[in-house]
Amino acid sequence: MNDTTTDLLLGGRVAVRQPVSGYRAAIDPVLLAAAVRAKPGDKVLDAGCGSGAAMFCLAARVPGLALSGLEVQHTHAVLAAEGIGLNKFTDTFIITGDILRPPPDLLNAFDIVITNPPYGNTGTPPPVESLAIAHMEGEADIETWVDACLDCLRPKGRLVMIHRADRLSEILAALEASGTGDIRILPIFPKAGVAARRVIIDAGKCRRSPDTLYPGLILHEADGTYTPAADAVLRGAGPLAT
Repeated sequence: MNDTTTDLLLGGRVAVRQPVSGYRAAIDPVLLAAAVRAKPGDKVLDAGCGSGAAMFCLAARVPGLALSGLEVQHTHAVLAAEGIGLNKFTDTFIITGDILRPPPDLLNAFDIVITNPPYGNTGTPPPVESLAIAHMEGEADIETWVDACLDCLRPKGRLVMIHRADRLSEILAALEASGTGDIRILPIFPKAGVAARRVIIDAGKCRRSPDTLYPGLILHEADGTYTPAADAVLRGAGPLAT
């Protein structure tokens, strides 16, 4: 189809089918997948999976997972299903549905939920509908989204999300209100000496351990190229420490 592209991630290890216009994955889902401490046999849900970039990168890093992607936009769900075939993944499924109203069989079912939720809560929505749905919160503010993801986790399961750094206080408040603990925070810095623009948060459902703030990842050198640490994650499929 001429309105879609097939794009490669992790140095060519993963193929993702994406629309030419509308929401397209950048590096955030790749970073999200790298922060997940999964092991073979874990059941993982990608809440709002889009075309599947995060879950596919996770599948490439950790074989033997049982992966499900939940996506509200039918067009993206179809592309994610095509991506499963392209990558020859097994035990990987796409469900068209809304994390705010998940199918009953998803509740309390997963060891890990990963999510790259809509970041925007103010401003004018993008004119393209699929972008507006992907980028703007709509009826789901951060607290609602966090609660919905936690509802899909088993006790002691982990919620791993990437979001804007300037909304960290809202995210932590939502996690505290929901009874999570052992919260691990990893800042993502554009360059050395520049404030973080993204954070990855890994929180434990029904856990009480103290929180941890990690040193973080610097993405770019002064000349705009990736740092060796970032390149090892984005192209080499290496893990992030959380």
